[in-house]
Amino acid sequence: MRVVVVGATGNVGTSVVRALTADSGVTSIVGVARRLPGWHADRTEWRQADVATGDLSQIFEGADAVVHLAWLFQPTRDPATTWRANVLGSMRVFRAVAEAGVPALVHASSVGAYSPGPKDRPVDETWPTHGWPGAAYGREKAYVERVLDVFENDHPGIRVVRMRPAFIFKREAATEQRRLFGGPLVPRRLIRPGRVPFVPDIPGLRLQALHADDAGEAYRLAVTRPVSGAFNLAAEPVLDPADLAAMLQTRTLAVPAGLARAVVAAGWRLRLVPATPGLLELALRIPIMKTDRAHEVLGWTPRYSARQAVQEMFEGLNEGAGMETAPLAPDSGPAGRIREMASGMGGRP
Repeated sequence: MRVVVVGATGNVGTSVVRALTADSGVTSIVGVARRLPGWHADRTEWRQADVATGDLSQIFEGADAVVHLAWLFQPTRDPATTWRANVLGSMRVFRAVAEAGVPALVHASSVGAYSPGPKDRPVDETWPTHGWPGAAYGREKAYVERVLDVFENDHPGIRVVRMRPAFIFKREAATEQRRLFGGPLVPRRLIRPGRVPFVPDIPGLRLQALHADDAGEAYRLAVTRPVSGAFNLAAEPVLDPADLAAMLQTRTLAVPAGLARAVVAAGWRLRLVPATPGLLELALRIPIMKTDRAHEVLGWTPRYSARQAVQEMFEGLNEGAGMETAPLAPDSGPAGRIREMASGMGGRP
């Protein structure tokens, strides 16, 4: 089996490639990225291409499956750029799959594609996927879901799988996530047990998480098994501020949602953080997902708990961890943070 992984050098992509290399039935892997990595994996060749401009059909020729993971989180201050890469780029990937005659497409959707939902009970894959319009991430993920609806209707012979994971963490991706969402002003040594003064306890802040390696295994199963449709992916337990405080050996502090919104919005306006206020709103509104279908149909069981995944992220932040790929480059110290600040805190990719 020959598998093409688009967006193979990021948090999830590197774990998907690793999972595929461990499968003897996968004989060839093509990793596609905007910037070629220094990282090497067995039976994997690298192709440089941008989903917004590259000739993808040629790369996809002869593939038995395409896994589409590529997603641009920055620049958050230029939503036209992220729309071009994420929505129009995804449309180009899907079109190239059809043109190359690839029989299977596995697409990375997200919990962020779901419409606002309950936090006190889980919802399954039939919950509406209209996103939250106040966050570009939710709008784009939801729009691509509609694009896939049309694609499946127009190409009934192509097996389509939609993966809808919760927040995905691993040690090697911690620095990337700090750059994308926290920015250069987050002290590397602060995120360790006993150092954080408190965790804000914001009403409605209940989140699901999973380890990137467990996500990679779910994608491997989606590629190699005759399944289709959507799959929610998350590990137990559902996390709340008290769980995070316990991991960081600190206390919680009740913070009204309105105050949290005002603080994040002020940081955004002052260019102190690269993440938009809409992402906080999205986190407060997304539903808790039921994962029964992934267990029963896909045959997927996570090896890491949600706490273990988040704990690895905390450890990676403290270590400045990373890998030999551009997205996962490790913390490069003061010089790197100065370059981050020069980017305009979400102003450039």
